[in-house]
This record gives sequence, structure tokens and C-alpha cells, in this order.
Amino acid sequence: MGRYIFRLPDIGEGIAEAEIVAWHVKVGDTVEEDGRLADMMTDKATVEMESPVSGTVVEVAGEAGDVIAIGSPLVVIEIEGAGNEEGRAPAPKAEVVEERIEVETPDAGDVEKAVAGASTSSARAEVVAEPLPTPTPAQAKPVDARAPTLAAKPGPHAKVLASPAVRQRARDLGIDLSEVRPAEDGRVRHSDLDAFLSYNASGGFQPAGVKGKDEQVRVIGLRRRIAENMAASKRNIPHFAYVEEYDVTALEETRAQLNAGRGDRPKLTMLPFLITAICKLLPKYPMLNAHYDDEAGVVTRYGSVHLGMAAQTPGGLMVPVIRDAQDRNLWQLAAEITRLANAARDGSAKSSELSGSTITLTSLGPMGGVATTPVINRPEVAIIGPNRIVERPMFVKGADGIERIEKRKLMNISMSCDHRVVDGWDAASFAQDLRKLIEAPALILAG
Repeated sequence: MGRYIFRLPDIGEGIAEAEIVAWHVKVGDTVEEDGRLADMMTDKATVEMESPVSGTVVEVAGEAGDVIAIGSPLVVIEIEGAGNEEGRAPAPKAEVVEERIEVETPDAGDVEKAVAGASTSSARAEVVAEPLPTPTPAQAKPVDARAPTLAAKPGPHAKVLASPAVRQRARDLGIDLSEVRPAEDGRVRHSDLDAFLSYNASGGFQPAGVKGKDEQVRVIGLRRRIAENMAASKRNIPHFAYVEEYDVTALEETRAQLNAGRGDRPKLTMLPFLITAICKLLPKYPMLNAHYDDEAGVVTRYGSVHLGMAAQTPGGLMVPVIRDAQDRNLWQLAAEITRLANAARDGSAKSSELSGSTITLTSLGPMGGVATTPVINRPEVAIIGPNRIVERPMFVKGADGIERIEKRKLMNISMSCDHRVVDGWDAASFAQDLRKLIEAPALILAG
């Protein structure tokens, strides 16, 4: 029998380490050649490691969430025949060990003497416990033979007699057993709980909720990447936010008309219209479609719009990228939004589809709230977030010039910008020009 050491291979240019996201084997498991070992996450992608040999797993590098260097042992597998295990370093000789201990802990002898002295002193110490006074029994009072058999209600700190099953049921119901009056012999039974619920629960006794268990959840994988990126963004970027209200009544009518005749094409949401309007305006506001390298002090303004689209997935927030969004029409944008969102949620998105955005759009749809202050996706300098649509009465001037009160559909759009690169005037001007397009959808559809 031999031992085969499987070392973490080079899984990408410039990658020095990878995080263990999930193990597919444990010590003692039998693994086949090409069988799954672990999922490893780098800055660029999550890669599945496969076993190059068949055998039994005898060692693993660490737990999920640990980071190991490229070339370090990931798994040790016991195999038939000779393995590839390199010779282990010989155990140090006894005198070397003693010398090393003396060097590392030069006062070890003093510590031993101190411990011995403390032990001798404690052995000589005598502890004399004074006897507790014998309590005087209280004078028993005569019991009235006519008193009911109902036991007295225990005090708030008195020990309550009850079986484990009764105690568990009381905990589940949120009942303090000291509040329950036992029917006989001072022991609380299920029937006593039933009686207590019948007379008290409807009176608002039931607590607001059931106490849950505390738990610690290790932040690993994608969730840790998100945490690191968000912390770096808030730490390094001086954010400022701008929110403007938009009347989307006409846009919603246009969207409904286009969807009515869409045939087998994907359904249009608000996002394709908003993306088209943004792409029309960014040539006028190139400072928003940019990256800022704060270490080099260089701003890179992009001619193409690679629009990141924040999408919530079971594994956390991901930002798939619509490449060259400026070259796509409404229907093409709708199809690409659907494809990328599904790929992000089912884990089939490629690493190239999850990086390289130049500006990001984030939307929670109907849960968008009144206003948001989204966090910029570093190294970008701007992020745009539409909020939910609400209906409210507004003064609207008619063709005759007379103002009337009408029910209108309104939506706030939030922006966060990097104040090192984008001025407040630029963000406000962009938002007002965007408002003109959103409130006159014919301008969006015009070439």
C-alpha cells in the first residue's frame, strides 16, 4: 500500500491560493479515479477538483472556508502499490528536542519549581467549614378538612414538579410552569397545561414568539467574497447618493402594448427600457461608465457599456454582465437578462460572464422600496437602482393648459457615485436627462 499526495494544481494565471468551498469526500471514504474531491474558489471562478487515482482518503487539508496555497497538499489517498509521498522529515533526536525546549522556554525550570511550591502550600492549607445552623422546624398549622384538593400555585422561583415531556411541551408553548396550578400532589401534568391554555391563552398570555437557538454560521465561499468586496467598497469609496422621482405612466402603457403583441419573444420588464435609456445617455456622461484605479490614480472611461446586473441567487448576490449593451434592442436585452439571471441562479454562468462590468444596475423589483443607497461595485464609479412603482394622485396639465388631478404611476430611481470621480452636478444632470427619456418613451424607441 502506498500514499498518494494530491496537491492543489495551478488553476489559473496569477492565482496563488484558493478557498475550500465544499468537500465531496471525508477521511475514510473510498474515491474512484476522476471522482469529485472538493470545490475550490478563486477570485475568478469555482473549480471542481477530481481525484487522479482510486483509493481511500486518509487526510484532507482543512475545512470548508480554509484557504490553501497552490501546490500545497489537498488530499492524501491510500492506494494499491507505490505512492508518490515524499519522505517525511526525520523526527528530531531527544537531545535536540531538549535543547529546543530550553531555548524556547528558558524559564521552564522556574515554572516547575513554582508549580511544585504552590502544590505543597495548598496541601498544607487547612479549610475549616463551620457547621450550618440546624433550622428550627416551623410550627405546623392545622389543615382544614374542608380545603379543596387543588395544590397551591408554585412561586415564581419555586421548583416545579413535572415530567420531561410536560416540560418540553411547556417550552414549545412558551408557558412558564410556575404559572400553572397543578391539580393534585403538586405535579404538573398535561391536563393541567390544557386547563391553563383554556383559561389563559385567549387572554393574550401567549408570548410573541418561540425562542430560537443561537448558532454560528461560518462565512465562506461566495458569501465571503461578497463581504470582502462590500467592505472594500465602503472603506475606499466616498459614496454619495442621488434620488429622483419619475412618472412612468406612459412607459408602462408602452410596455403593455409591446407585450400584447410579443408572440414568442420574452416578456418586457422595466429593465430593458431603463438599460436602453442609460446606454443612450452614457456617451454624454462618460465619467459614469468608468473604472477608477485608486492605487495608480487613473480613471479609465469605457466606450462600450458592459452593464452589470445584480441578481440574487441561492448562494448570494452575483453580478452577471450584459456585454455591449449599447448594441442590443429591447427584445435582445430582455432575452439576455433572462439567460444571465437563470445561469447565475443555477450555477452555470461562466467566469467571463460574471466580471468586467463598467456600470451596474441593481433592482429588487416590487420589493424595491421607496429609495435605496446601493453600494458601488468596485472599481466601478456608479450604480443605478430603480425602486418600486407606486400609484399616487398628481396635478397633470392637459392639452388645454388646465391642471387636473390624475392617478399616475411613479417610481424613484437611486444612484450612488464615487465622489472622487463623479461630481454632484454630473449625477444630477444625468438623472434629469434620464427623466426626460423615461417620461417620453418614444424617445427611447427612436433610433
